[in-house]
Amino acid sequence: MQTPVASDTTIKAISDLAEAAGLRHVHMLGWRDLDDEEAGGSEVHAHNIASIWAQSGVQVTMRTSAAVGQPSSTVRDGYTVSRKAGRYGVFPRSALAEITGRLGPCDGLIEIWNGMPFGSPIWWRGPRAIWLHHVHGPMWGMTLPGPVAKVGVAIEEKIAPPFYRHQPIVTLSPSSKKELVEDLGFDADKVTVITPGVDPFFTPGETRSATPLAVAVGRLAPVKDFPRLIRIMAGVRRNVPDVELVIVGEGFERDLIVESIAQHQAQDWVQLAGRVTDEELRSLYRKAWVATSASIREGWGMTLTEAAACGTPTVATDISGHADAVEVGRSGLLASSDVELIGTMTQVLTDSPLRAKLQQGALDRAAELTWEHAAIANFEVLAQDARSRGRVRRRKP
Repeated sequence: MQTPVASDTTIKAISDLAEAAGLRHVHMLGWRDLDDEEAGGSEVHAHNIASIWAQSGVQVTMRTSAAVGQPSSTVRDGYTVSRKAGRYGVFPRSALAEITGRLGPCDGLIEIWNGMPFGSPIWWRGPRAIWLHHVHGPMWGMTLPGPVAKVGVAIEEKIAPPFYRHQPIVTLSPSSKKELVEDLGFDADKVTVITPGVDPFFTPGETRSATPLAVAVGRLAPVKDFPRLIRIMAGVRRNVPDVELVIVGEGFERDLIVESIAQHQAQDWVQLAGRVTDEELRSLYRKAWVATSASIREGWGMTLTEAAACGTPTVATDISGHADAVEVGRSGLLASSDVELIGTMTQVLTDSPLRAKLQQGALDRAAELTWEHAAIANFEVLAQDARSRGRVRRRKP
């Protein structure tokens, strides 16, 4: 993955906002960071924005949990990463680090609420923005034991929302905003939708696979539901006998997915590629006939827009996140049931004119999404909160 290089216009826009709002030191609190072996779209999002802010002269420090094989502190693309405590200890220890000033001066705080909140409205009184990509809902029961999952649901849906409802919230898509307002009772006027960008590294090129190829990218975790995707592709094979599937990613469900491949006797046409280099991933996107996902919950289908930037359309589950990343009929198609997904995938793989139309639409859709826009828009939310708190500095003549 290439770090976005900000234009002079973007650098000036963010620098001016930072100066006017007194936001020279910004801290980010996140569960994981980009170098974590379980990093996903949320971590890519945070990294790209943090790196552009750093290019604009903002001193950014990201506080996150310890990662296997990674140092406790490092500098990545201009911003500092501090890794302390485990997956659960990171929450109270991050709050304590901010309260005691151990992370240095902080003019503004970004809290990345990824399932479990850091509780910043309780202990932080300065300018802030909360990044909340989606409601996790059924994901709790998929990843944690029953009693613990119930606690997670209670915190997300009952305990935390009253503290956050009137805070500046940023989410990735209109469908996610709808969930936050309708399911968690957030103030609609305080929730801002800012779409993520697409890494300019992802571009069209190379020759498509000679035979039908689908690619799916993501953590091997329950929310991605790769066993269902394998089942669906097994159904597609009855209509398109030479189709193959490549799954890119690692995670704790690998053994379960291997079992699913064996169950469907799919060893000859499903490849578990594991973690791949950026160049290998781009090559797969370019060669694939379609990008796919059976995920049950997403804030945004980032891998689908990466594929779109390579000219590869999508067939995926019709969920919040996918519904915003993919423009149905233009850059891809969505469906809900297994039967519908099998039929839709078969249609795209066998209808050349339709596939060509979706390929061009995918390129057009991806061109609309930039990390520079996302970086400026997110800083504007933080700056607006600073202004509302009377933290604006007067410009020197």
